[in-house]
Amino acid sequence: MVSRILMLLVVSSLLNLIHNGVAEGVTSAFIRSEWPSVDIPLDHQVFKVPNGYNAPQQVHITQGDYDGKAVIISWVTADEPGSSQVQYGLSEGKYDFNAKGTFKNYTFYDYKSGYIHECLIDGLEYDTKYYYEIGDADSTRKFWFQTPPGIDPDAPYKFGIIGDLGQTFNSLSTMEHYMQGGGQAVLFVGDLSYADRYKYNDVGVRWDSWGRFVEQSTAYQPWIWCAGNHEIEYMPYMGEATPFKSYLQRYPTPYAASKSSNPLWYAIRRASAHIIVLSSYSPFVKYTPQWRWLAEEFKRVDRKKTPWLIVLMHVPIYNSNEAHFMEGESMRVVYESWFVKYKVDVIFAGHVHAYERSYRISNIHYYVSIGDAYPVPDKSAPVYITVGDGGNQEGLAGRFRDPQPEYSAFREASYGHSTLEIKNRMHALYHWNRNDDGKKVATDSFILHNQYWGTSHRRRRRNLRRNISVLCDFKQAS
Repeated sequence: MVSRILMLLVVSSLLNLIHNGVAEGVTSAFIRSEWPSVDIPLDHQVFKVPNGYNAPQQVHITQGDYDGKAVIISWVTADEPGSSQVQYGLSEGKYDFNAKGTFKNYTFYDYKSGYIHECLIDGLEYDTKYYYEIGDADSTRKFWFQTPPGIDPDAPYKFGIIGDLGQTFNSLSTMEHYMQGGGQAVLFVGDLSYADRYKYNDVGVRWDSWGRFVEQSTAYQPWIWCAGNHEIEYMPYMGEATPFKSYLQRYPTPYAASKSSNPLWYAIRRASAHIIVLSSYSPFVKYTPQWRWLAEEFKRVDRKKTPWLIVLMHVPIYNSNEAHFMEGESMRVVYESWFVKYKVDVIFAGHVHAYERSYRISNIHYYVSIGDAYPVPDKSAPVYITVGDGGNQEGLAGRFRDPQPEYSAFREASYGHSTLEIKNRMHALYHWNRNDDGKKVATDSFILHNQYWGTSHRRRRRNLRRNISVLCDFKQAS
């Protein structure tokens, strides 16, 4: 029995060495580009307008409160406002409840949007499947969603992580593969439609096509939104100079529930996870609204209730690709010490159109002329993961810097998505799934140890190791 325990401790120690940055990183030689990086034609079936006059389209839901007992349902009617009411209940076709929403529209250059409906449904029960219906007369449409388990440190939950998606055939491959994997909600790390790569009225048209494209998932499970640079849409040559105009009109977030003053940064709690969404393209230095809000939000995190602390941002603060190299440095300088202090488990980013995972490292001890002037292993630091490989028309970022930095564990320029499957307060299973040859291939995977409860576990494990050592000494002496 003692030898078996010692063997387990040795294996565990080796795994800890790997996770803390001692092992050598891997640069995969595989580069996947099955289809050209061009947008799917507008007459393709994935952009099909639903049947019926003024039928709801571009349906999507997100979490509507701080703790997962509400959803915000959004949709568009093209011809006239129609009803903003949602009927919902516990069985299909039998709706015992209803909620009244609002609608709005906006213009972008000469494009005029459809009527964008937004309805908050609150007071929901945890871990319950709800069926809902929207629309009028013969053009009603029916969907469903599942609420998360209640806030609990051991509540299991499976997140998908997608970034820089766009609307190409590679984007479609990513969507199909994600939907096969059993994810319950998506953490989206920015750059949605890439409509800003178009001009004039086509910008709005491509927002509409993207909304119909992702509806196959977004109508049935919440996508937690984070804005990227392609959402800014600063286009003064068209008379459009209001940043994030289309995005903010179309994709609401529950920012007020976390006491944020802006929809671009906010936080939610879901099952056993506390998720913080940051805005890479809003002011974030000291004393700005985002900085002040984040300082308070970290204090609200209760790791005894939600042990998994996850941060989403668009620009990675550790990146060894030539694409967007060093763009996250300013945010790293401002926030990295907080990420370490509060023991964030993992930080997901996009922006770079490739995949990369780091070891637990930090670079918080350098002060201009003293200290470590490079990242060093740090058990309290997050794992940094870049998942900007959804499939957009800009293509892959295939030029990694050489040599591979010591902090970089695995990197590959291919299309795909990630999943984070939380098992309990101690462990989560992470996979990056390459969309290879029409199959979902788990190319990079590891067990993520929780920073809060895992620290206590490691302490108990060290105590166990000492007890075993004493026991062995006792047996030898006797």
